[in-house]
Amino acid sequence: MWEHQGSAAWFFVSLPEELADDIDERYGHLEAGFGSLRVEVTIGSTTWRTSVFPDTKRGTYLLPVKKQVRTAEGLADGSACQVELSVVAGE
Repeated sequence: MWEHQGSAAWFFVSLPEELADDIDERYGHLEAGFGSLRVEVTIGSTTWRTSVFPDTKRGTYLLPVKKQVRTAEGLADGSACQVELSVVAGE
């Protein structure tokens, strides 16, 4: 997990490039605004729905992790976490 350096405190997990390539190949045609895809995510015991966003600079998708999840799971900048992710775009 890493914190975006900007005026707002946004935290992200960068998906592994192989996973991002697979998501793009299978679901890229379902992308919405800004190339986003709706997903259901589980980190630890917390499950929620959000969107992943393409990051062309890193060649992957970014998963934003909201404060409620970070607090519940004890995560901070630099934390490692296991993520379960399912694309729900089109549902």
